[in-house]
Amino acid sequence: MTKTETLEDFYRQKFNWMPENIKKDIGHFNVFRLEDCMGPGKPPVQYSRRDFYKIVLMRGRHIYHYADKSLEVFGTTLLFFNPDVPYTFEPLSDDSSGYFCIFKEAFFSEHLKRSVRELPMFAPGGKPGYVLNTAQDSYVAGVFEKMEEEIKSDYMYKYDLIRNYITEIIHYALKMQPTENLYQHVDANARITAVFTELLERQFPIESPTQRFSLRSARDFAEHLTVHVNHLNRAIRSTTGKTTTEHIFERVAGEARALLKHTDWNISEISYCLGFEEPAHFNHFFKKQTNSTPSAFRG
Repeated sequence: MTKTETLEDFYRQKFNWMPENIKKDIGHFNVFRLEDCMGPGKPPVQYSRRDFYKIVLMRGRHIYHYADKSLEVFGTTLLFFNPDVPYTFEPLSDDSSGYFCIFKEAFFSEHLKRSVRELPMFAPGGKPGYVLNTAQDSYVAGVFEKMEEEIKSDYMYKYDLIRNYITEIIHYALKMQPTENLYQHVDANARITAVFTELLERQFPIESPTQRFSLRSARDFAEHLTVHVNHLNRAIRSTTGKTTTEHIFERVAGEARALLKHTDWNISEISYCLGFEEPAHFNHFFKKQTNSTPSAFRG
């Protein structure tokens, strides 16, 4: 499985610093302006799960990919993300702005009668997108601004107040209906194929003998995308004419040829980093894909 993004990963990648209390504070919370984390010079949002919740007020035009679905959003959208579903953003315009907050489930666990993951917008299979008009944008932005102001304060009970602000946003959204036309993407097969390809390519190049190719089968990718393996296979075959396994094998064989040609790693090391438990399995795979043994190819 591809690594889940942790809070530590988030701070390291976005800001190159770490809050002092992040290890001790299992109920971590923070709030940010979107433009401070996205755009030129900032790392792209990777397609992966997170181990924290996120609420985003996003302005501009984007495509949000989660599981096997894609939402194309215009104007202002309120989005809710849970730790169970991998996602990423694809900006389609240069005018992105807004706010987002992140928090661990423990931030609420002692203060709500039920788990935050039971709320409709956070529930697995739920619809997390709400399109806002100008007045709604102004209202929700105002709540985010209060959170931003409070997080910087020395008020002893500021996190109790912030919990109330998050609850206010949640109930504001619950009074609305998720925006159905967000979920009518014209070519879901093409999108799931594109996300699969991104996940596959992100595992390469192999740059160290200790690095390991981890998503090795169609089932691995389906589990990561939270879709049924048959659905993934149908989508990729309908889009490319090849099976999921054929794409994986071709990419692994290509990386194997590159490592044999351009490194001095021994065949056991190459076998290991490409995910094979035994060099004999790698030899059999390579010969089937290339009609040559690894030793003959290198020689």
